[in-house]
Amino acid sequence: MITLRRDRDQTAQPIHAQEKEQFKRLFEQENIDHLEERMLVVETFLQTEKHISEQELYDIITNKDHGLSQDLIADTLDLMCLYGFAHKHHFDNGVLRYEHRHIGQHHDHMICTKCNQIIEFQNNQIENLQLQVAAQHGFHMLQHKMEIYGICSNCLQNRLAVIPLAAAKKGERLQIKQFTGGAKSRMRLMSMGLRVGDRIDVISSLNQGQLVVALDFKRLVLGRGLAQKITVQSMDPKKV
Repeated sequence: MITLRRDRDQTAQPIHAQEKEQFKRLFEQENIDHLEERMLVVETFLQTEKHISEQELYDIITNKDHGLSQDLIADTLDLMCLYGFAHKHHFDNGVLRYEHRHIGQHHDHMICTKCNQIIEFQNNQIENLQLQVAAQHGFHMLQHKMEIYGICSNCLQNRLAVIPLAAAKKGERLQIKQFTGGAKSRMRLMSMGLRVGDRIDVISSLNQGQLVVALDFKRLVLGRGLAQKITVQSMDPKKV
């Protein structure tokens, strides 16, 4: 069974209060400086129910007229990760984000490549299967993470049925519906082995650069202008 965790409920509040007190005792025990300012960072972080960047946390604190330096906020986040109160995540968009780490709890992530929404989920079958696979290889698993990249349901609903290939995202599986350029560009695409009806996978797609797609077992590199002349449609995952 998969449990999605888009929003946390009020049960998180007692946990946050407990962790805030643990954090304070630990910092006092380790004689870490600027305790009052750091506790403000901790409290603000625990009040956020999302994966947050250092800059976003700094902006929240600054908007509340608390004059903390960004260096102190960054250092406090590092300490929170060191002592097990936060996780660091480098998702595929390259931004370093932090989330709460509650002892004894684990979840994985689905990341929408269009809107960058991060959806948390739990699946006991996946967790047990990973332990079984590790045991079969004589491997003692200490930690793991799963990140699934794709397009969320909201973006799928709002997306046009047919788009130019240039607008596609990395990882998408598409079907070519039409070539919209002139005879010269159509001949070039056909000489590369592309045909209407072909199913392709987007390997990489830079904002203003080339696209790399896979057709059967071949990799093809397309310029942005040429990719704009290929009309594609998303494949239904159930039919792929």
